[in-house]
Amino acid sequence: MQDPVPPGPDFTRETALLAQGMTRIAGVDEVGRGPLAGPVLAAAVILDPRRIPPGLDDSKKLTEKRREALLPEIMACARVGIGQASVEEIDRLNILRASHLAMCRAIEALPEPPEHCLIDGNLLPRGLTLPAEPVVKGDARSLSIAAASVVAKVTRDRIMVDLAQQHPGYGWEKNKGYGARLHLSALQSLGVTPHHRRSFRPVHNILYQEKSVTR
Repeated sequence: MQDPVPPGPDFTRETALLAQGMTRIAGVDEVGRGPLAGPVLAAAVILDPRRIPPGLDDSKKLTEKRREALLPEIMACARVGIGQASVEEIDRLNILRASHLAMCRAIEALPEPPEHCLIDGNLLPRGLTLPAEPVVKGDARSLSIAAASVVAKVTRDRIMVDLAQQHPGYGWEKNKGYGARLHLSALQSLGVTPHHRRSFRPVHNILYQEKSVTR
């Protein structure tokens, strides 16, 4: 039986590590596993225990307006690294491995290597050589992971809004690449873009249909 998720993230894990003499503890989270289009993006955040932004929470529990307001606060008082894996890497590696690759890139992008990483999820990325531990539902348990979830979410959302301007009709400015009705309808009528994940079933099926028609 899993431990119940607390009402909000706290700094318990980080405090215990700080008590061991560590000073650089990174929370790591990713966003964008489920969409049919766009990269998967991760963030790594080392919070300053003396300057944790008030109201910090799992990005999924926050409104878009609140996430946008929190981002500059996090950037101003924390050390932040951002990494992503491309659509091509998602299709080649699979989404889990690509998510872990984005996490490793986010950790590498930090201005200083962390002494310990708190990784959202139940698995550690392959190839991660730093001391680390997985934290199931970490964005709801750890403030450092929650901060990473906000940075990753806002950053990826902005990428999808930019891509929506290049490829109008799919509704990415609203659905951020997820399989919403408008997006699925546009896939049928407008076709597949270079930013679609060809290994994901709805996209793969349309490509297969097109291939069958042209035979």
